Amino acid sequence: MNYDKKLDKAQAILTFTITPAEYQKDLESAALRLSERAAIKGFRPGKAPYNIVKQQLGEVKILEEAAEHIVQRTYFAAVKEEKLQTIGMPQVSIKKLAPGNDLVYEATVALLPSVMVADISKIKVERAAKKVDDKEVGETLENLRKMQPKELTKAGPAAKEDKVTIDMDMFIDNIPVEGGQAKNHHVYLNEPHYIAGLAEQLVGLKKNDTKEFTLPFPKDHYQKHLAGKNVDFKIKVNEVFELQYADLDDAFAKQLGQESLEKLKELLLANLSAESEKKEDQRAEIAILDQLIEKSTFGELPSILIDSEKRKMFYELKHDLDQRGITIEQYLKDIKKTEEEIFKDFTEQATKRAKAALVSRQIALDNKITVDKADLDKEIETIKKTYAGEKNVEENLRRTEVLDTIAATIQNRKVLEWLKGKLFPQ
Repeated sequence: MNYDKKLDKAQAILTFTITPAEYQKDLESAALRLSERAAIKGFRPGKAPYNIVKQQLGEVKILEEAAEHIVQRTYFAAVKEEKLQTIGMPQVSIKKLAPGNDLVYEATVALLPSVMVADISKIKVERAAKKVDDKEVGETLENLRKMQPKELTKAGPAAKEDKVTIDMDMFIDNIPVEGGQAKNHHVYLNEPHYIAGLAEQLVGLKKNDTKEFTLPFPKDHYQKHLAGKNVDFKIKVNEVFELQYADLDDAFAKQLGQESLEKLKELLLANLSAESEKKEDQRAEIAILDQLIEKSTFGELPSILIDSEKRKMFYELKHDLDQRGITIEQYLKDIKKTEEEIFKDFTEQATKRAKAALVSRQIALDNKITVDKADLDKEIETIKKTYAGEKNVEENLRRTEVLDTIAATIQNRKVLEWLKGKLFPQ
């Protein structure tokens, strides 16, 4: 492994040249992985020899599969050899990738800026979880009761306490709204609907009734193509349901696995109190970090570090949108922004997150807060259970950068516990 290095105060640029002889074992491992995923004629998955995989899939395919592993192996070896104090993941650019030739790539990584952590005794954060009262327990009980209604079809007009299923079409200036059509859409008339005013328009309608009306959408509506517009609706009622709720008694409690209503109330009080403590804990942690960042001093923050945090934030946004069934393309269209504009908007928060990571790391170093193998193994087992059945999880959990990220997460958690122990002694 040969590499050239260029260092300054903020970052290191390493240019690697890896010969075919040096990456041959990586090619063989890559061919094995490919043979497990691809059907190699005459061989069971993972049993095809290297030359057969090369013949059927091509050397280029094998090299492309191996490239990421070659980069990981050689980059981390160089960082260790040079004793570089890096932070965040490198930006990697492949310069040359061709079978039988040297693999050449460039890795740019942020170097750890200097950090002078604020005096912990100067951090002042009050912590007091909100006390849960009988009213909140009662509201939770009522919500539980409403989650399990009996639904009886109703021939008469819909009342405020009923549920209706409708076919709905939305228009602006007689043009159908994108995504504004729904079949058998459920509307609970006694609950706020995401379209303000819709439920009120449905009260009094019977099965097979139709209705046309217009609703104004607020200027700050999350769907930007509807915000501030008057939207026309065409509605057909498919069914009306009367909702009947169980009485709040011991029988209801037993349906939820508790021996009595009193025991159910005790359980809800304990759960709500624990949730209140958790929320206050999270608020206090944010307040502590905010003060530490404000009162600590930092050396020059490399742009690659800020960019790394921006990429993480973008991935988190995309993941959150995916969970809600919204594509990033649709989201950007709705808010009328480009990816570049989103990344620019992330700058302030990304800088804050980078500083929080630096402060946490320095506190861990100063106070010998470490992550041992048992901590890492426990976290990995939790991840495996959480994502059981998902592809590539096992393989990803063997990657150096993934393990480093997990270790950093555990260390940050330990640092926060240490800080809370100092600021809120028992």
